[in-house]
Amino acid sequence: MHRRMAITGDDVTLDQIVPVSRDFTLEEVSSDGELYILGSDVTVQLDTGELSLLFQLPFGSHTRMFLQEVARACPGFDPATRDPQFLWLSRYEGREPEPEPDSRTESGWSLSQSTWPGYGTIGGGGSNSDSSKSNGKSLLGDQSSGGQDKAENSLTRQNKSKSEITDLVRSSTITVSDKAHILSMQKFGLRDTIVKSHLVQKEDDYTYIQKFRFFVGTYNVNGQSPKECLQPWLSHGTQAPDVYCVGFQELDLSKEAFFFHDTPKEEEWFKAVSESLHPDAKYAKVKLIRLVGIMLLLYVKQEHAAYISDVEAETVGTGIMGRMGNKGGVAIRFQLHNTSICVVNSHLAAHTEEYERRNQDYKDICSRMQFCQVDPSLPALTISKHDVILWLGDLNYRIEDLDVEKVKKLIEEKAFQTLYAYDQLKIQVAAKTVFDGYAEGELTFQPTYKYDTGSDDWDTSEKCRAPAWCDRILWKGKNITQLSYQSHMALKTSDHKPVSSEFDIGVKVVNNELYRKTLEKIVRSLDKMENANIPSVSLSKREFCFQNVKYMQLQVESFTIHNGQVPCQFEFINKPDEESYCKQWLNANPSRGFLLPDSDIEIELELFVNKTTATKLNSGEDKIEDILVLHLDRGKDYFLSVTGNYLPSCFGSPLHTLCYMRQPILDLPLDTISELTLMPIQTEDDGSQLESPMEIPKELWMMVDYLYRNAIQQEDLFQQPGLRLEFEHIRDCLDTGMIDDLSASNHSVAEALLLFLESLPEPVICYSAYHSCLECSGNYAVSKQVISTLPTFHKNVFNYLMAFLQELLKNSVKNHLDENILASIFGSLLLRNPAGHQKLEMTDKKKAQEFIHQFLCNTL
Repeated sequence: MHRRMAITGDDVTLDQIVPVSRDFTLEEVSSDGELYILGSDVTVQLDTGELSLLFQLPFGSHTRMFLQEVARACPGFDPATRDPQFLWLSRYEGREPEPEPDSRTESGWSLSQSTWPGYGTIGGGGSNSDSSKSNGKSLLGDQSSGGQDKAENSLTRQNKSKSEITDLVRSSTITVSDKAHILSMQKFGLRDTIVKSHLVQKEDDYTYIQKFRFFVGTYNVNGQSPKECLQPWLSHGTQAPDVYCVGFQELDLSKEAFFFHDTPKEEEWFKAVSESLHPDAKYAKVKLIRLVGIMLLLYVKQEHAAYISDVEAETVGTGIMGRMGNKGGVAIRFQLHNTSICVVNSHLAAHTEEYERRNQDYKDICSRMQFCQVDPSLPALTISKHDVILWLGDLNYRIEDLDVEKVKKLIEEKAFQTLYAYDQLKIQVAAKTVFDGYAEGELTFQPTYKYDTGSDDWDTSEKCRAPAWCDRILWKGKNITQLSYQSHMALKTSDHKPVSSEFDIGVKVVNNELYRKTLEKIVRSLDKMENANIPSVSLSKREFCFQNVKYMQLQVESFTIHNGQVPCQFEFINKPDEESYCKQWLNANPSRGFLLPDSDIEIELELFVNKTTATKLNSGEDKIEDILVLHLDRGKDYFLSVTGNYLPSCFGSPLHTLCYMRQPILDLPLDTISELTLMPIQTEDDGSQLESPMEIPKELWMMVDYLYRNAIQQEDLFQQPGLRLEFEHIRDCLDTGMIDDLSASNHSVAEALLLFLESLPEPVICYSAYHSCLECSGNYAVSKQVISTLPTFHKNVFNYLMAFLQELLKNSVKNHLDENILASIFGSLLLRNPAGHQKLEMTDKKKAQEFIHQFLCNTL
């Protein structure tokens, strides 16, 4: 039954009833923004000039109670008026409505049965012409590689029969609709928040555990296209899985995929997977998410589609500068019935000696992977905030302290447990540096890397890589039983072998009758509360001082909010005439929340200075000073003081400023740093009283000189990230002038150089020359002319960098760099959009790359 309820002043009328089928599946529900009945649930939208609510409740006496609460909240409602009875709910409670004395009661609520065409039976006939109304949009869409919805299958529900939908689901062209998107509950004051919080606390009272079969698979395909059927990997079990989680790494190794994030391999492998799912079931694709070569696919059986909700997907790049997608992770989180599940597919740093970099990649993915919630007032969810976590991928941990022949001998003897003692992942997990709290099944199969492509022979290339268990599957959570964990030697497309694991996972399923009773009990208890109570909290700390804040070095201070006897909502609010509750370098986590009586929550104040905020702190235009206002709903405000001192850095300082700083920046008085930072860009030395400037910043020279002396033949330079602690050491050496103490890996120094260029408030090629450079990107002579017009220091730095990059290219046989790689990396750093967009448009990005490419290929 489809009803729309309009509330106007103190009048409520039921102005529409449209008969619809009771057994609609989730995919079939229209999105016309009115009222839906799904299974045993009713969803009602109320619209007034001041109130617009959409909420969902199962049928039962509590539904009437809740609607009465809504009516009381409506503008113009007279407290003396008798509560409306909403007799139309009687059909869904299994009883007949009470007889009506009149078509209009004394309270003014319209209850006339003649108002409701089709009232007699659910889904019965009726004359209302809106019964076939549609907005022309469908909820059956696809998911793009970037996690965005594609407008596919834009057919209205009237044009699709159930048999057609089933066929489409089997062919995996349907994406499960996000139920939470349809049934998103808008904020309904404190009372609703209390109800939801109590329901979460009492979840065990109305749910039971049901087992679902999960298939989890990972495959590093080494940039290959699918050449063989994937059924030996995906459909080897006798029982059809309920859920498929399939991950790939190195989907495309081309430079185009790396820098422009587009690849035809996505569709090829998606099709290969869809055609190889278990033949005994019909599946729907829930989500596809891809970051360069890392792709994750999620499918569910068609009959489970209606119970999937809150689907979100995110990516985290951990490549060079912490964002390139050649390494990193992608994740999909979703709700299956009442259990939250997060599936992560990651590709961590390569090479045997780089286990610390792999550890850091894991930590970066955990800290930076955040999923938006349906309710925008709630803080983002991290990976750890899920009931079940499944982590798969090419984790790249190797076997250490054994030579290649010894490893192969142990494999031949099937002495896997002996070999496992030397596995880096086992060692790092035991040391609690990664995957703390995760479990992994016993490794009863031989290492999955590295083979000669097309065979089962170990690597015979020049590098002769030692075999290793690079491809792994781990899990975390309750009610999880691993049924199998194996590799699949039959597939020979790649230099890796695919790995799979099957799990029985206990999922919390709602018992509707127990849910109704629990909700009714909560609502009754809330009725006894006195609305006049004012919430009050105590704070463990109100003054925070951050000492010696440094560029890109996180500092955290925490405090505890303890609540009294009244449930309360809190949030940090904006001060008058300010756009945010805090300055850009500060963040409160969480910034809002809800507290039950006599409960606590810890708030972390995170201070982090980046390229956006460093320049004003260097110049003294901004200081580590702020006041935070913590507001209680229906309560008072609390004021928190934040102070501290910032240590100026060459990062975030203008080029011309650094050229005038002959001393290290931390040796200069703050007034001098401020004066130099605020100094306008000078095309030529104007003969001022300032000390004679250097041609280029000494800090830039230090990094380039270090790389020239130590890394001219370094493989993967500017493509593999360094270590965070080493970056902090490099920054401190540059800011104090202690160049002799500089000791770091070549990759860390290279990344520091890129971060230095990114942090410049005015890029090497000034904003004013940006459009000219793009226009002449195909003409080297004109491009040189544009560079000659740059201010002296900017022109010097540009020529210096190009000369250094040309030196690197002379050693390309060893370092494997080429003009395209360097042009792609430095193009987006040296040519930045003056409009302030963080990312260039694709056409502009290619022009910027072409502009830099000219200077790498020609004599300066």
